[in-house]
Amino acid sequence: MYKILKKKNLNPAVTMIEVEAPFVAKKAKPGQFIILRVDESGERVPFTISDVNRETGGVSIIFQIVGATTEKMNHLEVGDSLHDFVGPLGKPSELEGLKKVAVVGGGVGCAIAYPVAKTLHNNGTTVHSVVGFRSKDIIILEDEFKAISDKLIVMTDDGSNGNKGMVTDALKSLLDAGEVYDEVITIGPLIMMKFVAKLTKEYGVKTIASMNPIMVDGTGMCGGCRLTVDGQTKFACVDGPEFDAHKIDFDEVMARTSLYKDFERKAHDEACNLFKQEVQ
Repeated sequence: MYKILKKKNLNPAVTMIEVEAPFVAKKAKPGQFIILRVDESGERVPFTISDVNRETGGVSIIFQIVGATTEKMNHLEVGDSLHDFVGPLGKPSELEGLKKVAVVGGGVGCAIAYPVAKTLHNNGTTVHSVVGFRSKDIIILEDEFKAISDKLIVMTDDGSNGNKGMVTDALKSLLDAGEVYDEVITIGPLIMMKFVAKLTKEYGVKTIASMNPIMVDGTGMCGGCRLTVDGQTKFACVDGPEFDAHKIDFDEVMARTSLYKDFERKAHDEACNLFKQEVQ
């Protein structure tokens, strides 16, 4: 059993928990993920490691409440335990030797972008972070990004924080202003990463995309994270999750992942109804 050490609601739909898992904390690197089960009968779900505390053995994950498992997790409190917490899994991000990088995150994907930006900062890399959200009310990790970024731009779709537009608008402005990056690293919704890749390809900037959002069982057996990269079939959980964004067939991935949305919504609604019945 893996005890929950900390819990924080980052916005109404996104929660951070720190789990006591010293062996995972000891070896975890940016870009890697864990697989957990809430209870003995629960489904196996992968989550990217957002931070580690090697002194306490704590491993932090950030999740959005979209399905049955995340609904169950959100009902757990400090002192409660998860049944399984396995990792670290996946290939670590390749961050050595980079002098200047733009990290582009969107929504809950910023939880994955943050440890990458933090490690780059600790390596002495100049980090420009561009993060985007629908509105000011759901912004997460702004202070954390500010602490490790040489430049931080926070965009909102509705402009409620004063910066209206997409992350691609901000990135284009930086590139047009003469900023030169060794690499752009993008993590967030598939549609966002698609257009980041389209933009940077025009400017000839190497771009890496994390395909963590499409992973399902995390072992390569389910095929849910299958994608085409440069004409070859890859699996995000075992071959990635990071790939050359200019070689990913984003349209193919988006078409397949849309098939799961109704199932996730139904599972989430059933879990909510179950919790309501238990309370009554």
